[in-house]
Amino acid sequence: MFGLGLQEILLVLAILFLLFGARKLPEIGKGLGETMREIRKIRDERKAGKENDKEDQKGDLVSDIKKGVEGIPGLKEVKEIKETADKVKNFTKFLK
Repeated sequence: MFGLGLQEILLVLAILFLLFGARKLPEIGKGLGETMREIRKIRDERKAGKENDKEDQKGDLVSDIKKGVEGIPGLKEVKEIKETADKVKNFTKFLK
């Protein structure tokens, strides 16, 4: 716990007891506990948000690449030429 030993923790607690008294310590502890709970909640939400963002970015990247490839001028013509060449190749294999 923050690199503090038992003696250091007891010393801090004794100083807090002297400064705030027995009546205020439970309130301070409650406030500290609530603060820690909120910090953990925020941290967990951010972790979940980052994971979702990474997944969304991956999906967006793939779709952006597909859109970019589809937008290449002459790509459809090249596909048609390749299909025709494959048909000719298969036909020549059939004749042999």
